[in-house]
Amino acid sequence: MNDFAGYTGKNKTNDKAEKTAEDWMSEAKEVASRYQGKSENDIMKAIYAQAVEGKRNGTLTNDQIDAFYRQFSPMLDSGKRKKLAKLVEQLKKM
Repeated sequence: MNDFAGYTGKNKTNDKAEKTAEDWMSEAKEVASRYQGKSENDIMKAIYAQAVEGKRNGTLTNDQIDAFYRQFSPMLDSGKRKKLAKLVEQLKKM
């Protein structure tokens, strides 16, 4: 994941095909490895900063934000999922 543009909910090689569970897990593992050892606060700041930049320059849509949430929320406990949902709603209002 270099930016939120990858979160379309579609397969990279075929925009009409849904990503498989293996695709999601592979991408999630790559993202997780980049943030390993960072605090929850650092990760939330990084997500927010990247999303704000994308919203400002027009490369991030609300659909992509929703796809990001759908991809990562199942891996979080309820408290962290609520925090991410709140962040998603803030970003979508920008």
